[in-house]
Amino acid sequence: MQNKPLLVGAFAAAAAAALLAGCATPAPPPTAAELDAQAMAMHKAAFRDQGIAKVDRIQQDLGQSACSSDKQPAEAVAKRVEAEAMATIKWPTGGQYIGDWRKGEALAQNGRGMTWTDSTTDTKSNGAQCYNCHEIDRKEISFGTIGPSLWNYGKIRGVKDVADPAAAPIVQYTWGKLWNSKAYSACSNMPRMGHMKLLDEQQIRDVMALLLDPKSPVNQ
Repeated sequence: MQNKPLLVGAFAAAAAAALLAGCATPAPPPTAAELDAQAMAMHKAAFRDQGIAKVDRIQQDLGQSACSSDKQPAEAVAKRVEAEAMATIKWPTGGQYIGDWRKGEALAQNGRGMTWTDSTTDTKSNGAQCYNCHEIDRKEISFGTIGPSLWNYGKIRGVKDVADPAAAPIVQYTWGKLWNSKAYSACSNMPRMGHMKLLDEQQIRDVMALLLDPKSPVNQ
């Protein structure tokens, strides 16, 4: 019986140690920069060069990096992003922006092109992939919603005649967006029709007609 106080004391000491361990300060959570680094490491580990798709597609440029951030870019950075994007745009030959909306609709419906399973980068083998992310014609019930609706795109912007000089700003804006649209994500693989050479100049004109021509079903 003489050992009982010693045993009680040992149990008390062990309980106190366990209590202190439970109250220890937890490790600080990872910083935003550390989480970004972890995410990029996972992306790099998950991708490889295969066919025409190369790993460089996951590398962000300045615009994608700035727009992926949780902080507003500084004004100087925003102006640089805009200038770099504008510098890549090739404006249409002869100033002809508008093509055939019927051909544009066929391109919009075509979701193929520029994937690792494709054997060529020939623009004639690609689609515009518009419906992958956007609603366009209300008659089409299968479309993605990651992008904004493009239904009545030209109509709600007041385009009544694409040849009217008053429509020039929205026509030029739309050409630039089709040429150099970007996905602001680590994958950065949104079809940039002209920049990525997904479509040729005439095909971009046809998609322009789908979006802006008052005769297009999109604007009815």
